[in-house]
Amino acid sequence: MNTNPGTLALKLGMTQLVTPATGEIIPCTVVDVTSVVVGKRTEEKDGYTALIIGLGSRREKVTNKPLKGFFEKNKIEPKQHLREFRCTPEYAATLEIGASMDASALFEKGQFVDVKSVSKGHGFTGVMVRYHFRGAKRSHGAHEVMRHGGSIGTNMTPGRVFKGRKMAGQHGNKVVSVLNQKVAEVLAEDGLVLICGGVPGSKNAIVELRGAVKKNGGKSSE
Repeated sequence: MNTNPGTLALKLGMTQLVTPATGEIIPCTVVDVTSVVVGKRTEEKDGYTALIIGLGSRREKVTNKPLKGFFEKNKIEPKQHLREFRCTPEYAATLEIGASMDASALFEKGQFVDVKSVSKGHGFTGVMVRYHFRGAKRSHGAHEVMRHGGSIGTNMTPGRVFKGRKMAGQHGNKVVSVLNQKVAEVLAEDGLVLICGGVPGSKNAIVELRGAVKKNGGKSSE
């Protein structure tokens, strides 16, 4: 388990950094990590240790009674998005309920992180847009099949369409995880983290940000 379990973040958009030494332009995604600890799970009561992180404001009118009671008990303003992040009891003890997550304490420049978010939705699309099929030639005599996917099965054996066949359907709007994204810069005063490359989702998407679990314990090898 990572010492730093991660936090919820808000994707603000993209920008670019210029390296002073070489002048190389690095595209970066800007995420806001100013989330709040709204609750805790303990080994004694729940059988595991975790932090409940909240992000974004929720109107009281649309907050149901169980959630309203939970927030009132912890003296926290209702939050729109809630996620649990498993952690060690020692780490949970360092944060009180109501504490804001500190960008500089969570991440550092050069660290590798894993990001998880819902990708952009493109609606119902065909195989050429969804899976980049080439399509058929628009030659003499061809009709109605230029953007089709072609044959989808075999003969009498097996006599069915295999599962997972690439066909037209919902494009995007799925939970996507991207591993080993490098932190380009941490702006602690603004609560912002700049991540090299793209992050799934559109602007204002909710992103789960964790230290990389498959890359040197989440630290850069440099």
